[in-house]
Amino acid sequence: MNTPARSYHFRRLAGDVAPPDAWRMLDATVARWVLAHGGSPLLARIAGWASHAEGHGDSALLLNGEAAARHGMRACSEEDIAALRAEPMVALAGDGDAGGTPFVLDPPHFYLRRNYLHETAVARHVRQRRAASLAAGEVDLAAIDALFHGDSDERVRPQRQAVAQVPGKRLFVLTGGPGTGKTTTVLRMLMMLIRERTARMQAAPVIRIGAPTGKAAQRLSESLRDGAARMRARAHPAHDFDWQAQLDGALAAEASTLHRLLGSRGRHGGFVHHADNPIPADIVIVDEASMVDLAMLRNLLDALREDAALILVGDADQLTSVGTGSVLLDLVGAMEAEHAPDLVRLSHSFRADQSLVPINEAIRRGDAAAFAAAWRDAGDKAIRRPLADAQDLARALARWSNAVAAMLQEAGALDVVAKTDQRGVLAALDALRQRQLLCALREGEFGAATANAIIERRLKGRLGVAPDDEWYPGRAVMITRNDYTAGLFNGDVGLCLRDENGNLAIWFEVTVQGGAAIDGETLATGAAHHAGRRAVAFSPAGLPEHQGAFAVTIHKSQGSEYNHAAVLLPPDPQHRILSRQLLYTGVSRARQGVELWAADAACDTALATPVRRASGLAARIA
Repeated sequence: MNTPARSYHFRRLAGDVAPPDAWRMLDATVARWVLAHGGSPLLARIAGWASHAEGHGDSALLLNGEAAARHGMRACSEEDIAALRAEPMVALAGDGDAGGTPFVLDPPHFYLRRNYLHETAVARHVRQRRAASLAAGEVDLAAIDALFHGDSDERVRPQRQAVAQVPGKRLFVLTGGPGTGKTTTVLRMLMMLIRERTARMQAAPVIRIGAPTGKAAQRLSESLRDGAARMRARAHPAHDFDWQAQLDGALAAEASTLHRLLGSRGRHGGFVHHADNPIPADIVIVDEASMVDLAMLRNLLDALREDAALILVGDADQLTSVGTGSVLLDLVGAMEAEHAPDLVRLSHSFRADQSLVPINEAIRRGDAAAFAAAWRDAGDKAIRRPLADAQDLARALARWSNAVAAMLQEAGALDVVAKTDQRGVLAALDALRQRQLLCALREGEFGAATANAIIERRLKGRLGVAPDDEWYPGRAVMITRNDYTAGLFNGDVGLCLRDENGNLAIWFEVTVQGGAAIDGETLATGAAHHAGRRAVAFSPAGLPEHQGAFAVTIHKSQGSEYNHAAVLLPPDPQHRILSRQLLYTGVSRARQGVELWAADAACDTALATPVRRASGLAARIA
């Protein structure tokens, strides 16, 4: 779909509208449709660019101003905008349901009708939910002290603030970078909400957890369990707040993808749950909310009961969704501007290694001088590897492949691992979180697919595996499509191991909730337990769609963290994928050490280029 329109022989459209080289076939088709239905060449051109802008994630096309030309469009004059107002196929913003026309004009924005309806609906829901929040009662400091085991240090003050402010809210947003304690805070917020709602409604609330991907939902469930274990370990008899029931209630929350939560009808379109059949839940938590697009948030808000509480959790500075809009960024921007009590930003990092924190913060702010200083101060925790061409990349990949092989060897992944040796399986799986190559691109010379193929080829050579053999001990793979029957989800990473009988199997760690896997599905055979964790084995022939996982895209890495990460950027400083959010997302995946494989000019471009998707959502919320 990214092939230029001229490849499809749309060299000139009726009405003298020539498709720009940047347009996709879809954009040219939209322009042709406008002309075929009586629209002017001006409207056809603007409609084509609106389609093109949507392909880049914008929910609207900016008609004038400096940002209007960022996709290559010529900015509209006041005469052009006046002419658009007179077009029968264009409705003016505020005309009810946009008059049933395919386009909506709300200067300086021009909308495809569906995006206008999504945006106005989301803004309406947000305003209504914020207005309907119950008046905050007196803060129960004793309960909060119990939840935090008496810790009132400055570092946890924003967490305590979130727990104190969430009761009564119909919408609450919690944002912060990696290691700032979002999951810890969510657990305590849930416990406070359970306590407050049970007292007010005389019944325990029904809680659902959703995320854009199954892997993200699974990760949150795992983190909540880990947080609960730490809370139990720190419990002190002196605390007179009995939170055990609330803790059990928080851990009983069912987790799923947002599509599953809404009841996707698959190929038939739409969802089981909507305004007339709302989700049967009192509290809904959405993790990795930066990955949620405009249409999905609208569907979710439509399907919530009016009295339900929605908590959005995520890092607003990460990459935005692959779909349309930047809803978490817009929400946070609108709420921060008014110092809203239904938003809390966590900023202190609780990571053991603090040397990388200033680097992440400098990237988040786009401060080039601070970034250079922080990188220098991190010493051997932060390594730069300037890449100018494929030869530089080959040398970097050779070093990386040797380190990966050593990591797998040390973890025992290259040895025989008995099917019943759950400790050995989990230790090998844990090794995959130690080191990860993250690529800005999926395809091409500097893409994840090529880098993964090179790493695998070198590993096969070290292990004496035939070049044509697809499976071998130590191979890492990532699932690329949800398979609810298998209990595997897009983003799950598995490791191929050889058992005592010489058979190869791919092992995955999965989340267990009350004896069943995430989403309530029954786990496949070959599963075993160890210390509250569970691993499942699949034969190579029975594995859902997958790809190699030694190198993955930065997009795929969202929500994950690795002890040591390398971030690969394309050397062309003009490449359109380079952005501050991309660099921040990649670098912030590292917990203890990070490498940046990039030409200086490409890094400078990424640091200086914040992504700002065209949208009217923040203004509508305000």
